[in-house]
This record gives sequence, C-alpha cells and structure tokens, in this order.
Amino acid sequence: MEETNIRKYAQLMQDLDLTGLEISENGATLRLERAPSVLPGVSVPVMAPTAASPASVPPSSPTAEAGEPGLISVCSPMVGVFYTAAAENQRPFVSVGDNVHKGDVICIIESMKLMNEITSDYDGTITEICVGNQQVVDYGHVLFRIRKETP
Repeated sequence: MEETNIRKYAQLMQDLDLTGLEISENGATLRLERAPSVLPGVSVPVMAPTAASPASVPPSSPTAEAGEPGLISVCSPMVGVFYTAAAENQRPFVSVGDNVHKGDVICIIESMKLMNEITSDYDGTITEICVGNQQVVDYGHVLFRIRKETP
C-alpha cells in the first residue's frame, strides 16, 4: 500500500471523526487508529481496550439514561454506515413517535459490505433518532432513544 493512500485514509478519518479504520487491499490489511477528537478544556476518560468478538456483542447495546427513567439509548454494536431504510426509495424502518416491539428492525448498519439489521430489545416508543441516514458510526455510538413501555 502506498504512503499517499495511507495519508488519504488518515485524512478521511480526521474529516469523518473516525477513531478506527481497517482496509484490506491485495491481500494486505492496514488498520489505522487515532484518539477521539476533544474540545479544548474537556477531559475524556481513558479506558483500557477490551477485545470483543461481534458474536458476543448484543444486537443493540442499550443503556439507561441518568435522570430519565424508562429512557433507553440504543447504541451501535459495530463500526459502519447507518441506514434508516432498506433502500433509498423505501420508507424508514422507524420515525420519532413510532411504537416498536422487541425484535422489530429499527435500522441497518453496513459493515464490511454486509448489511446488519439492528433490532429493538424492548417494547417502547422512539423518542429520538440520533444519527443521520448514511452517517458513519463507531461502536457504542448512540443511534436511538426509546421510551421503554412499562408492563
């Protein structure tokens, strides 16, 4: 792989605010990583990296929001491109205000040319869509906020 191509990939990572990028070309694989960008005066906690296989990551990694009982954040289980619909001319899987049920497809993330359907782990109402269509997302990036239904 040529140095000029590596520099282009590094610039692309900076432009898109990516923290990691892996490229395979002619049997060789290149992995680029960088620290997340931080605003001046803002500190970021440093965590030790952990290895997780894609099979061990749940389809959506929800987290409860502090101060908002019943509000769940659905996070990206992988790095990839976020899609709101199965195709450009189709309607989005979900919109703000839609009710979803456990197992409903709420988006697609394309990673390494594979289309991965992301499903809801909860019954509830979509309160926020935190990502734009065709936006690149990192592992753990918040995709949706769902107000969980109480039984």
